[in-house]
Amino acid sequence: MDFVELETIEGLRWSWNSWPTTKSDSSALIIPLSVMCTPLMQQPELPILPYEPILCSQCGAVLNPYARVQYTSRIWFCPFCHQKNTFPCSYTGIGETNLPAELFPTYSSVEYAPNRKISRSNTISGSNSNLKQNWANGFSSSSVSLSSMVSSASLSSGDSRGVGPAFVFVVDTCSAEEELRALKNELLLVVEQLPENSLVGLVTFDSMVRVHDLGFSECLRVVMFHGERELSSDQTRRFLGIKRTNQMQLGVAPVIQKQGFLMPLSECDFSITTAIEEIHCSAQVVPGHRPQRSTGAAISAALGLLEGCLVNSGSRIMVFTSGPATLGPGIVVDSDFSNAIRTHRDLINGSAPYYRRSCGFYRQLSQRLSDASIVLDLFVCSLDQVGAAELKNAVESSGGFMLLGESFESYQFRNSLRHIFTRDEEGNLKMYFDATIEVVTTKDVKICGALGPCVSLQKRNELVSSNEIGEGGTSVWKLGTLTNKTCIAFFFQVSDGKDIQPGSAFFIQFITKYRYGSSGIRKRVTTAARRWVGKRAPEIAAGFDQEAAASVMARLAIHRAETTHARDVIRWLDDALIGFTSKFGDYAQEDPSSFRLSSNFSLYPQFMYYLRRSQFIDVFNSSPDETAFFRLMLNREGVVGSLIMIQPTLFQYSFDGPPFPVLLDIRSISADVILLFDSYFHVVIHYGSNIAQWKKFGYDKDPKHENLRKLLEAPEVDAEQLVSERVPAPKLIKCDQHSSQARFLLAKLNPSVTQNSTYTDGSDIVFTDDLSLQVFLDHLQVLAVQG
Repeated sequence: MDFVELETIEGLRWSWNSWPTTKSDSSALIIPLSVMCTPLMQQPELPILPYEPILCSQCGAVLNPYARVQYTSRIWFCPFCHQKNTFPCSYTGIGETNLPAELFPTYSSVEYAPNRKISRSNTISGSNSNLKQNWANGFSSSSVSLSSMVSSASLSSGDSRGVGPAFVFVVDTCSAEEELRALKNELLLVVEQLPENSLVGLVTFDSMVRVHDLGFSECLRVVMFHGERELSSDQTRRFLGIKRTNQMQLGVAPVIQKQGFLMPLSECDFSITTAIEEIHCSAQVVPGHRPQRSTGAAISAALGLLEGCLVNSGSRIMVFTSGPATLGPGIVVDSDFSNAIRTHRDLINGSAPYYRRSCGFYRQLSQRLSDASIVLDLFVCSLDQVGAAELKNAVESSGGFMLLGESFESYQFRNSLRHIFTRDEEGNLKMYFDATIEVVTTKDVKICGALGPCVSLQKRNELVSSNEIGEGGTSVWKLGTLTNKTCIAFFFQVSDGKDIQPGSAFFIQFITKYRYGSSGIRKRVTTAARRWVGKRAPEIAAGFDQEAAASVMARLAIHRAETTHARDVIRWLDDALIGFTSKFGDYAQEDPSSFRLSSNFSLYPQFMYYLRRSQFIDVFNSSPDETAFFRLMLNREGVVGSLIMIQPTLFQYSFDGPPFPVLLDIRSISADVILLFDSYFHVVIHYGSNIAQWKKFGYDKDPKHENLRKLLEAPEVDAEQLVSERVPAPKLIKCDQHSSQARFLLAKLNPSVTQNSTYTDGSDIVFTDDLSLQVFLDHLQVLAVQG
C-alpha cells in the first residue's frame, strides 16, 4: 500500500489503515488510531465548486461519493448516520451519467467557494469532462440555476469584499539602530505589497507602549500606555476612544468604526510609511542593565485595538523584538544583568520567578486571541533568549508564525516575512483566516481529540469520546490561520458496540471552513473510507504506516513533555516500543537472536531511537526558547517534515557517482566525500579532510580539476534548494571535518564508534556515553521476547 500516494489524494496519513472491531483490540495495538490531516494540502485536480454544499439533515455531513443515491426519486442516504435526505430542486438533472463533482468517485476532496465566479475550468477536468459538461448543462436548464444558487449564497455568507485582513505591526524600539534600519526596510516593503483594502496599525514599545494614530496627518500623534500596567480590553478601548459597536448581525457587512488607529491602507498609506520611517532606537542605556521592554503590554494594547474594531475579515498581530520583556505583564527577567535569564534547570527547580505568572498572562491572551480570531506572530532576532517559551501557547493556539533568528538583516528573516505576504494568481494574499475543522464519523468511531495549532470549541455530540487526547471534548476545532502545509493529528477510538462486522466500511469526514484572503468563505470537504477487520487479520499489519505512527508518537511525546520530566517521557516511549515490538515481532520465546520485524514495522524502532535522543525530548544544550520553537514547529508539520526533524537525512557526494543516501552514522564520515545533512532546522555541508585541503589549495579553480569543481558545486546547489523551499529557512552551515562547526552533524549521528570502542577501523569517533542504535536494538530484542 502506497501511503504517500494516498496522501496526495486525500491529504491524510493514517497510523493504521485497517481498524479492529473492538475497543480492547484497538487498545492492544499500542499506537493509537490516528490520522495526520493536512486540511488544505495542495491537490492538482481539486474541483472548486461555486455553490454551497448539501448537508445531511441529521448529522451535518456533506454529500460525498459514498452516499447511496436514488436518482429517480432524487433522494440520498447519508453513509454516516443512514438518514434519508432529499436533493434540492436545483439537482433536477441528476443521474448516473450526470453526476455533480461531489458525487464523483475519484474526488475524495472537493472545495466549495460560493462567492467564486463560475468557471468551467474549475468544474470540468480530466477524462470525465463529458459527464461534467452534461452536469453543468443539467443545472443551467433546471428551475433554479446554478448562478442563482451562487448569488443567494453570497447574500447569506455575509462576506464583505470591501474590507481586507487587518495587520498590526508591534515593533520593539530597544533594538540596535542598524537592526531597526533593516526591520524598517522590510516593513516598508510589506506595506507596499499589501492590498489597498487591508487594515493596518502600528504599535511601538520600550518602557512605554505607543499606539500610533494613523488618521492624524498634521504630525505624528500617539496614545501612550505605561508598560507596567496590565489593562483589560475595555480599558484599552476606552483609552483609545473606541466606542463599542453593536454586535454584528448575520448577513450584514462589518462596519469598521471611524478611528485613526486601524485604517484601510488606501486612506493612510502616507501616514503608515512616515510612521515606520520615523521609528528610531529609544533604549536608555544603563550600564549593567538590560533595556526596559514592555512586550506583554504592547501585545495586549494591539489586541485590545483589534477587539475594539470588531474586525471579522481576519487579523494578525506581528511582533518584532530583539530582547526579553523586563517589566510589566509577561516579564521574563529583571533588567539587572546580575539576574541571568531562566534556563531549563531553573524551570525544573522552580527558580524562574516570573515564568508561571507570565505564562498565565499569555494564556489569558491566547483565549482572547481565539475568541476574536486573531493571529499572533512572533519574529525574534537576537543572540539571547527573549521569552518565546512564555509566548509559545499564545502563538501556537492562534496558529501564528514563530521565527528565532539572529538578525533582522539575515536572509532567514527576510525570506520568512516575504513568504507570509505572497499572493495567488488572482492577487489575493495567500492567507487563510478564521478556520474551523469539523470531524464527522460513523457511529462506531469516537473522536478523542487533536494535537496541533488548534483550539477545542467544546462542541460535544454522541461522536465525542470521554477519553480526551490533547484538545478534546469536541468535534469542532478552531484555527486562527493555517497554510497549505499545516497538519493536525486527530485521535479516535472504537466504540463499545458489538455489532461491527469485519469487512464492512467506516467513514471519516473532515470539513474545513476558512476565509480565503479577501475572496470570502470556503469549505474544503475530505471524505475517507477504511475497513473494519478481525482481531488477527493480516490487513492490520499490512495497513500500518510506520512513518505516520512515528509522527503521531512524537506529538504525543512533546505533549507529555510539557507537563512531565524528560526521563518520564523517555520511559513512556520505551514501554510503548517494547509492547509494540513484542506484539508484532516474530520470535521464539526467550530467544533474542530469533527476533524479526516485517518490513512494515522494521523502521519504527529506529525512529523511536532518534526521537528519544532528539532536541524535542532531550533539552540539554537547548534554551527554553529554542525548545519552545522546536516543539511548535513539530506540532504543525506534516509526516515528511516531522520525520526529517526526528531522523535527519544524510547524503554522500563523491567522485564515484551521483549522490546517494547513507546511514546517519559516524562511519559515514570519510576524508574523500562531502556529506549533505538536513535536520530541518539546520542544513550542513560537511567536507572530508582531503576535500577540505584541496579546496583550501584552490584546486577547484584549476581547469584540470573540473570534476572537483562539479563535486563542490553539487551539494551547494541542493542545499540552496532546501533552504529556499522551507519556511522558516534553516540555517546553512559549511564546515570541514574535525572543525568546531562539525558539531551540528556529529551531535545527530549514531555513535556506533566511541572512545570506548575497541575496533574503530579508521573511523572518526564520537565522545559520548549515549547508546548506539545497535546496542539499543539489542536491548529492545531482549526485552521484547520476554513476552
